[in-house]
Amino acid sequence: MIEPTTAWVVIIGGGIVTYAVRAGLLTVAHRARDLPPRVQDVLRMIPPAALAALVAPAVLRPDGPLLLWHPRPLAGLLAAAVAWRTRSVVATLLAGGGALAGLTVLGVGG
Repeated sequence: MIEPTTAWVVIIGGGIVTYAVRAGLLTVAHRARDLPPRVQDVLRMIPPAALAALVAPAVLRPDGPLLLWHPRPLAGLLAAAVAWRTRSVVATLLAGGGALAGLTVLGVGG
């Protein structure tokens, strides 16, 4: 068991480091305009790639092994189609969440 004092030191230290990194990046953010267009294009791809890296395992492997006939991948497929077709975050979330709830209630694949 970790001591409460140690836990607070780690939490506060982590907050200070996080703030320092973000503040430091904001102070040099104006220099990003000087980057070559190719580098700017690559940097724009980082957030979607990071999101995909977080979402894909939760959708495709919810219980460990790869499950394609499971409510999550099926709802994810529908959500991806809605996102592609509408480009609406709200519609995507509603379609994916609704499909997941409906498929789970129906007992599909689970």
